[in-house]
Amino acid sequence: MPHVDGVEHRFVEANGLRVHLAEAGAGDPVILLHGWPQHWASWRHVIPLLAHDYRLICPDLRGFGWTDAPAAGYEKERLADDLLALLDVLALERVRVVGHDWGGWVAFLAALRAPERFERVLVLNIPPPWPRITLANALGSWRFWYQWVLASGLGGVLLRRYPRLVGRAIVFGASRPQAWTREDLDNFGEVLSEPRRARASVLLYRTFLQREQLAVLRGRYRGSDLHVRTHLLFGVDDQAISTSLLRGVDRGVEALTVELVPNCAHFIAEERPELVAERARTLFG
Repeated sequence: MPHVDGVEHRFVEANGLRVHLAEAGAGDPVILLHGWPQHWASWRHVIPLLAHDYRLICPDLRGFGWTDAPAAGYEKERLADDLLALLDVLALERVRVVGHDWGGWVAFLAALRAPERFERVLVLNIPPPWPRITLANALGSWRFWYQWVLASGLGGVLLRRYPRLVGRAIVFGASRPQAWTREDLDNFGEVLSEPRRARASVLLYRTFLQREQLAVLRGRYRGSDLHVRTHLLFGVDDQAISTSLLRGVDRGVEALTVELVPNCAHFIAEERPELVAERARTLFG
């Protein structure tokens, strides 16, 4: 388990899972949701900046970190179920959320379904689930080649046998590679090399590509009313997700604002933790 000063760990049962929580600070609760291929420690630079103002709760998502990794349940709506069940178990009626990558996608889905449970949402480097179908987006779809690799049987083999590939994927194209130590990168890779967690990564992408993606493109969430004030912070040097996917996503959505961050790549909470903390304070109050 990585060490971060002031962080305590515990496990709770939620939605049939044994969920690992890393917690720090005191005050109004803020949930921090990581993305792939990481776990709670992706917030290690942000935690010291916000722990004086908020009670920070960093769960490991289903299949990641030290949370259970069952053989099914990696549909993104199921991950939103996990989040809402966790709020119930923790007796949190309403919270603020910071979500990166898939954690941000889950935050969007949960906020659309249960807006009364969320005060404000800060999303990092993931577009909302109502993309616009444009030529630019179609031409940029090549960026998602890694998802097809992960969704195949080859993805699980690579994660199990070559855990250092995870670290290389994280720093690939990073604007500030010094944000990670070798120990940081090895920790993320070693956890995902466990067979059940390697399988979880495969299923996370396989369910998206085989079932969820088509529904999203057909407009499953288009026209959904986002009532929770949400700020989307996006590093423009992201090698996986093009900024073209953000064009027009806030059109007619009064609750959503989009901010592009130059000289920053996908893992913005690690490359620009001060900016993320500042935007969180501004948004959350």
